[in-house]
Amino acid sequence: MKTAVVILNWNTREYLERFLPPLIKSCEGLDAQVVVADNASTDGSVELVKSGFPDVRCITLDRNYGFTGGYDRALSLIDAEYFVLINSDIEVPQGWLQPLIEWMDSHGECGACGPLLHSYQQRDSFEYAGAAGGYIDRFGYPFCRGRVLKRVEKDEGQYSSPKDVLWVSGACLCTRSSLWKQLGGLDDRFFAHMEEIDYCWRLQLAGYRVTVVPDSTVFHLGGGTLPQDSPWKLQLNYRNNLLLLDNNLESSIGRFRAAARITFRECLDLGSAAVYLLTGRKEYAASVLEAHRQYRKLRVRKSGKTNVSKVCGLHGICILPMAFLKGEHIFKYLREYENRH
Repeated sequence: MKTAVVILNWNTREYLERFLPPLIKSCEGLDAQVVVADNASTDGSVELVKSGFPDVRCITLDRNYGFTGGYDRALSLIDAEYFVLINSDIEVPQGWLQPLIEWMDSHGECGACGPLLHSYQQRDSFEYAGAAGGYIDRFGYPFCRGRVLKRVEKDEGQYSSPKDVLWVSGACLCTRSSLWKQLGGLDDRFFAHMEEIDYCWRLQLAGYRVTVVPDSTVFHLGGGTLPQDSPWKLQLNYRNNLLLLDNNLESSIGRFRAAARITFRECLDLGSAAVYLLTGRKEYAASVLEAHRQYRKLRVRKSGKTNVSKVCGLHGICILPMAFLKGEHIFKYLREYENRH
């Protein structure tokens, strides 16, 4: 099998009913198999796949291992040249897969690629999770071409050419199985959120490109597992953002610069915790503090000399103040910045 298109599912039976049929149809006639790996769902997801979609391979895990552990365990059981990770709440049109595989076939230096992500509800607009590929700013805050903070851009062809980025969304990501195994897959400490940024960053440090392929577009519903206002989601994001920087920043800009930036970022996080507390959102403040406690427990202390590698997609700007200063013109500003650099 050349390509395994793998959904990691946890209690999203409704999405499987809605989005599996077009996904299966899109893979007909290709050397590709759809696989559902289930993180011990309790909503009848497994029974639905086995009875309603007999041509879909179903891998059942004994408990919820999160996005990272679930994919790591499932993909270790699959033999394919390419792995395509895809969310259960993605609607795919016909012809979405071929451009990704053709790009990987013709660009051996590319370690991972992804499509444009459009909103399922507002189909001419980019979607929050990945839009047209992602970067991080000077202090490690992720943002996307076509999405900054909660502001999203309409797709008017402004990102119509393939582009190397720091990361593509794990909502739909194509990678070489050989590199997945070489790098050890996703970092299991993350559990969920930002693990794909870490994986893509590690790919670049290993000498490979990460590219958005705009000839492919998929439609993402979003918000299928955790609500946006979940304190646990906030905790995962703060913790994993620090783990992301701890894993990769030193190898990208050097040890002392990385240590200074991470320390400053920790101070910024504590400032946001204070704001949460002063505005009566005590559970959010507690989430930030718990995220820092877990980060200190989980981080890996490094020793020895670090080789520094050039990485695409580390922006020198500070995205938060620029987003407020530029307002609706932030996307134009970022495209001009991108062209200059």
